[in-house]
Amino acid sequence: MFKAGIDQDAIVQMFSKASAERAQDLRKAVSEATLKALQGRALTLANIRKVLETVAQAASAGTAQSRLPAPDIENVLTSAFAGMDAALLQAVQAHRTALQQFVEQGIPLQERHMKDALANIEKMEDVFFATVGKAAQQATGALRPAWEHVLDSMRMKGTGTGAQASTSVEHLMAQAQTALREGRAASLRSAQAMMESYATLVSGVLIGMSEGLQQSTTAQERGSGQS
Repeated sequence: MFKAGIDQDAIVQMFSKASAERAQDLRKAVSEATLKALQGRALTLANIRKVLETVAQAASAGTAQSRLPAPDIENVLTSAFAGMDAALLQAVQAHRTALQQFVEQGIPLQERHMKDALANIEKMEDVFFATVGKAAQQATGALRPAWEHVLDSMRMKGTGTGAQASTSVEHLMAQAQTALREGRAASLRSAQAMMESYATLVSGVLIGMSEGLQQSTTAQERGSGQS
């Protein structure tokens, strides 16, 4: 089944055969699946919720079939959470990159669309916890307390998504102050025209970031092979 652009059956099967020893493989696979789904749509909070919900539910369904002992269940779900976090962190970075372009052109953060975009960045971690928390409430047996423990632990530690969101907001506010001092200002009409396609633009930035990362990784691997 494909939902939200994700092959749920593949994730279910992967987690049904999961083991604590291959936690890093699970994390990478979840991150890649989540990131691919995010790239395939306008990067709105609603779409992000759909993707996270689909991935979390598929991870739960697969883990329920695995017959793992309770400690290993928690390790496996921690890997799922970390994979989603890694993908969502890149989404935050894409938002920051897109907003930087607007700020550099003189669009103030007080402009309505800019305020909404900035608020969405700040909400990203809360949306993450709320969405995975919903999946945890729907889980049964040993899965539910395992999910709850994972969520409690990550709330204590904080997520990469949350840290990146805070840094991004601080950076953008400082950048906006610099633009204001330098007297840069875009017209209201051009600001509105640019922001109308904002969510689609962010998706494009996210795709570009991933392609750049893949090219860098390939180059490094070739270099290692030649050494």
